[in-house]
Amino acid sequence: MDTETVVRTRRALHAVAELVLAGPQYRAGGTIRLRACAGGFATTVEPRLRVVGAELVAAGRVISLERTTCSVIGAALGITVGAPAGLYGEGSGGAGGHTIEVDPTAARWLAHCFALGDAAMNGLFPGVDPVIWPEHFDIGVTVDGVNYGVSPGDAARPEPYAYVGPHAPRQGGFWNAPFGAARTIRELGGVAGVTAFLDEGRRLAAGA
Repeated sequence: MDTETVVRTRRALHAVAELVLAGPQYRAGGTIRLRACAGGFATTVEPRLRVVGAELVAAGRVISLERTTCSVIGAALGITVGAPAGLYGEGSGGAGGHTIEVDPTAARWLAHCFALGDAAMNGLFPGVDPVIWPEHFDIGVTVDGVNYGVSPGDAARPEPYAYVGPHAPRQGGFWNAPFGAARTIRELGGVAGVTAFLDEGRRLAAGA
């Protein structure tokens, strides 16, 4: 996969997560929290929606995301699309009428990265549910003043990466990013590598 395809797919999925899943969920149930699921991500309350690869799955409906708009998806589902209002300043930058293009292979890779993060954080922090936040479209937890998570990429880092972000700055070679520390998923490999990185960050943030 080329980086351009992954970035285009990530931006499209971010728009769907924010406008089609999180926004309607917030207006119906008062929460913007999304979760990882097999093959992608999903709402946590009504409306029950999930993205699996390059498809959006609802009760009795499967809608392709390979070339469409969030408004078309919303019309097909009978929901009003739009970001959660007044909760954060950034977001996907998407709009209901913007064309989105989700590449199935890139979507599976990004879903795999979310799954790695979900498994690693569940292993390290039992009982603390990892959340996919629609603002930055990353999956994370906050424990003892430290953010842990996996991002599918952003403007500063185009490919998926794991991160550790202490609320108070730390010093040392491990901390290689303005917010703390980051390593690409390609560098870390599977669940064991992501877990080891997050655990090292936990120990160093605690001063161990």
